[in-house]
Amino acid sequence: MQSSRVTALDRCVVPGVDPGRVAATSERVVGLEEAVHLAEMFRLLGDPTRVRILYALLEAGELCVCDIAAVVDTNETKVSQAMRLLRAAGVVRNRRDGRNVFYRLDDSHIRMLLDVSRDHLAHAGDDR
Repeated sequence: MQSSRVTALDRCVVPGVDPGRVAATSERVVGLEEAVHLAEMFRLLGDPTRVRILYALLEAGELCVCDIAAVVDTNETKVSQAMRLLRAAGVVRNRRDGRNVFYRLDDSHIRMLLDVSRDHLAHAGDDR
């Protein structure tokens, strides 16, 4: 029986490093501390309810907790918990109007991130 060598798809078949390319890329690659903060931000998108909340705010501009709960079909407690996380991460802002708290996306960068993410998902679906 002949032995066959299997190489994983995510490994180099011929070991070798391009020192110039590695050095140039190492200077520009995101640092560990920044990578941790980015990973934490992307982790917020790991929950479908939070994602729907963000897209609801993207569409509406500003909503109170009870309206967010109605739009995403969940309870106000779950929305309040999500809003605390999103506010702490700097993804949303809030304002008080009497006893109501209204939320909106923090800035245009968040809007752009949501738009680009959705565009990428649609594009990735076209390639399948």
